[in-house]
Amino acid sequence: MKLQQLRYIWEVAHHDLNVSATAQSLYTSQPGISKQIRLLEDELGIEVFARSGKHLTRITPAGQVVINLAGEMLRTAENIKRVAQEFSNERRGSLVLATTHTQARYILPAVISQFMAKYPDVTLSLKQGTPPQIAQMVADGEADLAIATESIASTNDLVTFPCYQWNRCVLVPKDHPLAQQKKLTLEVLAEYPLVTYISGFTGRAKVDEAFAAAGLEPKIVFTAADSDVIKTYVRLGVGVGIVAHMAADLRDDDLVVLDASHLFEPSITRLGIRRGTFMRGYLYHFIEKLAAHLDRDTVDQALAAATRQEVEQMFEGLELPNR
Repeated sequence: MKLQQLRYIWEVAHHDLNVSATAQSLYTSQPGISKQIRLLEDELGIEVFARSGKHLTRITPAGQVVINLAGEMLRTAENIKRVAQEFSNERRGSLVLATTHTQARYILPAVISQFMAKYPDVTLSLKQGTPPQIAQMVADGEADLAIATESIASTNDLVTFPCYQWNRCVLVPKDHPLAQQKKLTLEVLAEYPLVTYISGFTGRAKVDEAFAAAGLEPKIVFTAADSDVIKTYVRLGVGVGIVAHMAADLRDDDLVVLDASHLFEPSITRLGIRRGTFMRGYLYHFIEKLAAHLDRDTVDQALAAATRQEVEQMFEGLELPNR
């Protein structure tokens, strides 16, 4: 049994059983992957994948157990590499962040700039996706740190920490009737077509909950995952924008920004790390730059906690920074 064979079955399973796509992602040949999978199955005496002709059709029950164990072994191998890298050169390596557009565009640039100045030999990559995709990328070892608002706290394979809280603002063109509004109400907003985030992104649930609690049905006519896309359609007159306050850029001088923090409950952005991950020193540094209350000792204590409830208790009563 070879580590390469375990990687092949893991990757095939995570490429929807498409061996060709797997080969392309691993820069190898399709026949080579198929041969190594067969050799592994012969050695184990089971089929990892069921087949119809030359095509893989499903993962067998035994195969699923093997693939899960293969994932654990691959992650352990990656941790061994990280330990070696930390002791051979603690300032060299790679850091992969998984996050949403809003975090990547409005929160991370300043932190990343400071980090890269301190760690010029660390290669930094940023992957974007939906909150569930972000959590899965970290759980699968494809990224080191998840940064998102929804979903990641409920992912069992991750330890998550509260990073900061944020609220929303309303955006309208300068000639819009609401541009001169002193204090917004949900009743007033419900009279206009609205443009905001799609469900599952950037605290959208808090918006829906606020209208529902007030017995109102908002006229949401357009949704997007990207704050800049929402702004574009506000400019076109499609509707009134509801976005994260951090997305209200001073360069958007053609739009009027109206405070909406009194209308919606604040959302909390969380950081997520896969359980059992060996933490490089520069990852601790990045986290503390992003959230000063998450120093190395605090992160280690949270990672050592036995349950999610223990982690939550650590941060009870903590006043999170506002962004």
